[in-house]
Amino acid sequence: MTEQPEPRKIHTLSPRSLRGLAHPLRVRLLASLRLDGPATASQLAERLGESSGATSYHLRQLAAHGFVEDDPERGKGRERWWRSSHQGTYFDESLRHDPDPAVRGAADLYLHEHATLHAQELSTWLGTMAEWPKEWTESADMSDYTLRLTPELTAELNQKLEALIESYRPLAVDADTPNSARVRMHTHIFPTRSAE
Repeated sequence: MTEQPEPRKIHTLSPRSLRGLAHPLRVRLLASLRLDGPATASQLAERLGESSGATSYHLRQLAAHGFVEDDPERGKGRERWWRSSHQGTYFDESLRHDPDPAVRGAADLYLHEHATLHAQELSTWLGTMAEWPKEWTESADMSDYTLRLTPELTAELNQKLEALIESYRPLAVDADTPNSARVRMHTHIFPTRSAE
């Protein structure tokens, strides 16, 4: 019998936790811990081009809001290792319409930081793709599509894309599998207006 993977731990943002996360460095710290694994404040400072004082402070703030935690399997003596408490974050659209302007501002900042991270990841791929074997460059994709849909059809499309991506999670291979790599996917589905 095939062993089923553990369900992913997803943090659903509340107005309070959103305000605790909505800082450019905090968004980057959390993304780094999720993508690259546990690290110390000094390692994260070097990775992100920040001071260790800044990363230490913002890691403590993330911990206070439940986004990161100590990694008890690592660290010796005074060395403190951090890890993400969850594998993902769920952003409820109602946060953008919260009656509190501070929550709406935090939502705007959080979403823009994520868009910036996505653009940076894609730019890094484009800048380093010559370093990858041909089968990786041929299997990667950077496409865009335009359809005329209703909000209901758009929501259905988004749900189907998410279900398809999640159907590959049980097929994921171990890190020591030859010719394997982490694969990042970004989905951006949004309406536009014609330039008429």
